[in-house]
Amino acid sequence: MFSRLIGGAVGALVTFALLWLNHADTGAWATAAIVGAIAAFLWPIVVGWYLGHRARTHRDDKIEAEVQRRMEHQQQEETPPR
Repeated sequence: MFSRLIGGAVGALVTFALLWLNHADTGAWATAAIVGAIAAFLWPIVVGWYLGHRARTHRDDKIEAEVQRRMEHQQQEETPPR
């Protein structure tokens, strides 16, 4: 949690510095700094959700392929020879 707060603060400072270098007005600085801090705070959650979803889907696909393989093998064993 502490690293997220540091990341949010760094994100806000970087956004503030970029706006300062581009000579933005004071109202835009505050808005952009707040938006940058919120985005820096939330991006690990979004990335973690995406990676978790991708891993779960990959695992489910592997399980489904194994079940399919075993079903085919079982059907081959049950089929009487002609």
